[in-house]
Amino acid sequence: MKAAILRAKGQPLTIEQLPDPNPGAGEVVTQVLAAPVLTYSHEVFSGIRDYPLLLPLAPGASAIGLVEKTGPDATRLEQNQLVFCDPTVRSRDDILAPDIMLQGAIAPTKGAQKLQAHFRHGSFAERMLLPLENTYSLEQLRSFDPTKLAWLNTMLIPHGGLLAANFQAGQTILVNGATGHFGSAGIAVALAMGAARVIAPGRNEQVLNTLVRTFGPRVRPVLISEQEKDLSKCFQEAAAGPIDCLLDILGPMRNTTLTRSGIMALRPEGIAVLMGGIDMPVDLPYKYMMRNNLVVRGQYMYPRHAPTLLAALIASGQIDLEPFAVQTFPLEQANQAVEYARDHGGPFQLTAITPAQG
Repeated sequence: MKAAILRAKGQPLTIEQLPDPNPGAGEVVTQVLAAPVLTYSHEVFSGIRDYPLLLPLAPGASAIGLVEKTGPDATRLEQNQLVFCDPTVRSRDDILAPDIMLQGAIAPTKGAQKLQAHFRHGSFAERMLLPLENTYSLEQLRSFDPTKLAWLNTMLIPHGGLLAANFQAGQTILVNGATGHFGSAGIAVALAMGAARVIAPGRNEQVLNTLVRTFGPRVRPVLISEQEKDLSKCFQEAAAGPIDCLLDILGPMRNTTLTRSGIMALRPEGIAVLMGGIDMPVDLPYKYMMRNNLVVRGQYMYPRHAPTLLAALIASGQIDLEPFAVQTFPLEQANQAVEYARDHGGPFQLTAITPAQG
């Protein structure tokens, strides 16, 4: 099979031939139809983001694919079945504290690197070897363009945060990072789950207006200026009522003002879920947090049942993929795809590699 290989950080990807994978027990091989390209892939491949990886490998986190072969213990997956390939690979021998790697993206611990040594290659390849439990049927979405379905990977991140917050229909949520790639997708998912209001702060008025035009009046924009003194009050005024949840999905930054203000805007017994890239401590008042029964929770990726729930939201029409654009590249142009993703990482923009069409 052909694959785009990262041999060393700081070097371009090279198109190479690899042996076709063969599944054993508990495994499946899929043909890759569409592989999303993370907006920050160039930072990982160059070493700016020092992600631990066993090189050389074919990168690429997640894919939409077709089942090609299954191991002997598969009971539901069948050849040619449309599937989502989940990159969140968990070790199977410690259910309470499993090692976790993102296939084709990061293996941060010694245990995770043992996983990567076996499930080595990601989705920038014609085929992928995956654990059975990481392969989700999308047969109910068979009529959809597979490249559009590549948005599943982006939407699943904030979806995991909403599930962690026990988000309920009729609640109001504040999305920090609303004008970004993951935050704007999070707005779509929150509305599909029945949000009464989504508070969307941002510094780009044009993007905020686009969010309102796309999603309607349930989105309440908050334009932030550098001179803003009390952001918590601004959030509460935009909500015109209690704010039940905070989904903090900001990109890498060394400023905690938005995060702290979002937490302080929550109603008593509100829940804040941290999923972003803040790289410094957040100063929170101990007594205020205690007396208001606030919950602050970190969430990495999403639970195992999330892809099935999200696929159902798309199949039912609760999530409309029409506004979400995809720019595709053949596998041979993997380096151009990485550059394009770097420059087009805002709301409603996704880059994908399509190995099966090469």
